[in-house]
Amino acid sequence: MTLNSITILNYKNIAEARLEFSPKLNCLIGNNGQGKTNVLDAIYYLSMCRSYASTSDNSAVIRHGEPFMMLQGSYIRQDKPLEISIALQRGKRKIVRHDGKEYQRLSQHIGLLPVVMVSPMDWDLVRGSGDERRRFMDLIISQNDSQYLDALIRYNKAVEQRNAMIKKEMRDPLLYETVEQVMATQAALIHQRRSQWVEQFMPIFMHYYNTVAGDGETVSLHYKSHLNDGNMIDHLNATRERDMILGYTSRGIHRDDIELMLDEYPMRRTGSQGQCKTYTIALRLAQFDFVKANNPAVPILLLDDIFDKLDANRVERIVDVVSSDRFGQIFITDTNRTHLDEIVARHGGGHCLMHVENGAITAIQGGELS
Repeated sequence: MTLNSITILNYKNIAEARLEFSPKLNCLIGNNGQGKTNVLDAIYYLSMCRSYASTSDNSAVIRHGEPFMMLQGSYIRQDKPLEISIALQRGKRKIVRHDGKEYQRLSQHIGLLPVVMVSPMDWDLVRGSGDERRRFMDLIISQNDSQYLDALIRYNKAVEQRNAMIKKEMRDPLLYETVEQVMATQAALIHQRRSQWVEQFMPIFMHYYNTVAGDGETVSLHYKSHLNDGNMIDHLNATRERDMILGYTSRGIHRDDIELMLDEYPMRRTGSQGQCKTYTIALRLAQFDFVKANNPAVPILLLDDIFDKLDANRVERIVDVVSSDRFGQIFITDTNRTHLDEIVARHGGGHCLMHVENGAITAIQGGELS
């Protein structure tokens, strides 16, 4: 799958741009804070219907002082052209269209245009809360499994209903049973798919980590879930009175987590900056392989500032990995032109170079700004 071109209007600091891309390698160079990441984020938004920053305020992606934003992408997917457009006005719901036809539910779009983004914000996967790691699992599995996404939506709605009942201090056991049965049914499917995913994902992740870090470090992933010990109904029955005191549902797959380990110790406690960066890059590259193996379309790979905080040896190994032909279309940003030139030289395929300054994107031809 390739993104041939994108039209951006009022997206973050980009007032207006129409960009054409190489089906292979696309490099964006510029200083920090100029808008390189926003180009990648716009591409991500077209695939996932939200910003990679996952802000709860949709209007935050709209350029300051403007009433709306619009994105339009022209793709080739399985040798067929398709157009995706997204429009968002302040205070209104976003509208997503596929070849001019509006989706009734945004979940229908997820998985059509698989994308994987490696970002400095991935630091939260290691040092952040379990919410970040659950979101990581959910985004990967959802791009390949619509049944999983539907179960996740149903489960989360049921949790919201149960929490509302708890806050209202409702005591009718029949009402709780109705909601909890929905939770239990969906939780069983979600737990099964997450368990399968961790088992399949771990060797891919270990391969990428060892490739970048070299020998001498052992990494692993441990899936932590209440459903590893007992079913959902038993947990809810056991904690109902406690939940009434707490004011929320304290057990369930919405509390799942992945423990990220380095040499049998939690990565968040023992890992250096370089090790944590290597860990997150390996997680994302493994995500690419997993999605690619389970989706008819090859994902677009977005690499945002991936060389920061890495020693020369790790940078060299990442350049080798990214320059291989295992990936499809790649977008990469950096403030250091040297890294990008080296990748271009090794990649050997077609490429496109762009300079980004204050939200304006200019093509680079022959090594100079055009």
